Amino acid sequence: MSGQIAERLPRARKWPPVLLIGGVVVTAIVVLALLGPAIAPYDPTAFAVRARFATPSPAHWFGTDEFGRDVLSRVLAGARYSLVMGFGATAISLALGVPLGLLAALHRGLVEEAIMRVVDLLISIPPVLLGLLILAVTPPSLWKTVAAVGLVYIPIMTRLTRSVALGLLEEDFVQAARARGEGAVSILAREVLPNAWPPIIVESGLRVTFAILLGSSLSFLGLGPQPPSSEWGLMIAESRQFIDQAPWIGLAPGLSLCVLLIAVNLFGEGLREALDPRLHARAG
Repeated sequence: MSGQIAERLPRARKWPPVLLIGGVVVTAIVVLALLGPAIAPYDPTAFAVRARFATPSPAHWFGTDEFGRDVLSRVLAGARYSLVMGFGATAISLALGVPLGLLAALHRGLVEEAIMRVVDLLISIPPVLLGLLILAVTPPSLWKTVAAVGLVYIPIMTRLTRSVALGLLEEDFVQAARARGEGAVSILAREVLPNAWPPIIVESGLRVTFAILLGSSLSFLGLGPQPPSSEWGLMIAESRQFIDQAPWIGLAPGLSLCVLLIAVNLFGEGLREALDPRLHARAG
């Protein structure tokens, strides 16, 4: 079994540049998010009426908003929300989508049909609309938004896991395990999962990008963290009425969100180049 795993996993090679660039930027954002309260020059929720709409300057690098709150301090505080939404929602989709995909691949017939028809139905609904439907029945909050975004992407993770598992279940090493009398749980845990992780990890890296974007979109619509939160999507929504008077209020969180999305996307693309066996096969 170990020999089969070694054959399917990519050999050690030089990491793709996009993986390194994306990893460095994402790591830097994570560090800034963790250190935000300690390095922020001001309290992100403190009002300073006399400093309303201050332009960017050495005193306020990103300017201030309509309440005189320091935009840089709020951007640093808001980084945590985006990271929690991206990685938390992806973790939920993995925790539920992977077992459902394995179950559908292992139990062909009625069980597979039931799971996949529900998956097809949910995938046909646009992610934002599905998120709105999930959040419409409960008061908005950060963790409810994380859960909603995670539930939105469970069908995609289920379909991917099932597709990968179906191919692995036909491999000779799985047939040999069945001939030895190993049970279904043992085959999934010892034979299928170790070989299925590379494409699942690649998809997870890319899925974080969509989770961050969807979570910020829901916050922009008022279905995420509520004021005085400094979540980036909410900050952008609140800045709309001041776009002519003080464009820096929305520009700072908007650019921060773009940098995070691009960095995570580069990291996911690098993972795909490093772990996707189909790319290695074409390159070989």
